[in-house]
Amino acid sequence: MIPFSILDLAPIPRGATAAVALANTLALARRAEDLGYRRYWLAEHHNMPGIASAATSIVIGHVAAGTRTIRVGSGGVMLPNHSPLVVAEQFGTLASLYPGRIDLGLGRAPGTDMLTARALRRDATDSADQFPQDVMELQAYLAAAQPGQRLRAIPGEGLEVPIWLLGSSMFSAQLAAMLGLPFAFASHFAPDLMREALEIYRSRFEPSRQLERPYTMLAANVVAADTDAEAQRQFTSQQQSFVSLRRGTPGQVPPPIDDIDAYWSPAERAMVERSLAVSFVGATDTVRRGLAEFIEDLRPDELMITAHLHDQPARLRSIELVAGIRNDPASADGDGGNGVIPTSRSVS
Repeated sequence: MIPFSILDLAPIPRGATAAVALANTLALARRAEDLGYRRYWLAEHHNMPGIASAATSIVIGHVAAGTRTIRVGSGGVMLPNHSPLVVAEQFGTLASLYPGRIDLGLGRAPGTDMLTARALRRDATDSADQFPQDVMELQAYLAAAQPGQRLRAIPGEGLEVPIWLLGSSMFSAQLAAMLGLPFAFASHFAPDLMREALEIYRSRFEPSRQLERPYTMLAANVVAADTDAEAQRQFTSQQQSFVSLRRGTPGQVPPPIDDIDAYWSPAERAMVERSLAVSFVGATDTVRRGLAEFIEDLRPDELMITAHLHDQPARLRSIELVAGIRNDPASADGDGGNGVIPTSRSVS
């Protein structure tokens, strides 16, 4: 059985505060740990009224301090926004506080608009071009110090914090393969190049000190509820948020609505359906069938689920139902397939 993990953007519900969102994140992480999820990752976004995880390393520490065993990490740290030395020190500190539990997922995008990227005091274009060099510099800081090395990350050196590369294109797939790193694809919002990226990564993978064989993680929007109708209704919060972002009017996460077609235009609907094509929304049997087919087709080594919802009880209920699917993957009667989620290997 492949591991299931969770990606959380710490959504700020409409009318609430970041403090509420961060408390919800910790409650969700604790429940995920109890349910047997492998990882709990936080994403870096800036200047987003509906996302509370901008200071990603701090939120990781908040979650790690409030849990016991689940791995906690970044999905991801947007490396163009930071110096590699600072990231090494931050994650070296986290790994020193919570040994064996911290993951460092790295992205190449700024995680925001260009105006905000400039306010972060990094040249977004040059920094993106420097991404391969920055990744290797970061690896060097987290490795054992070399004789005569004058620039060191303390804490950080020698801790070998596991690095993942995240991406939605061929670039990160090629780099992850070249460096022998695990690769997570952002199929939950940019699925167009998913198959091609997986093929490139798997075919070009070169073993490294960190990883002997290719290891892939795919992200998916998953909303499970007691009925198909209730799951679809909860999912309208994420659909509305996506439309608002594309309209240039991002805001706090809106409550679900009964008629999403009254909210968006036909063109917006087509855009959202394409961007969120890797989504599994419904009652348990509906989600089970969809996940089984997806995993059988793409053969990821791990699945990371996410749901940008307004209602915290719905988030908790969803991960409970999905955990049940993972633990009992037998397909519902009459689904036309065996419904078995294939086995795979694991990585720390």
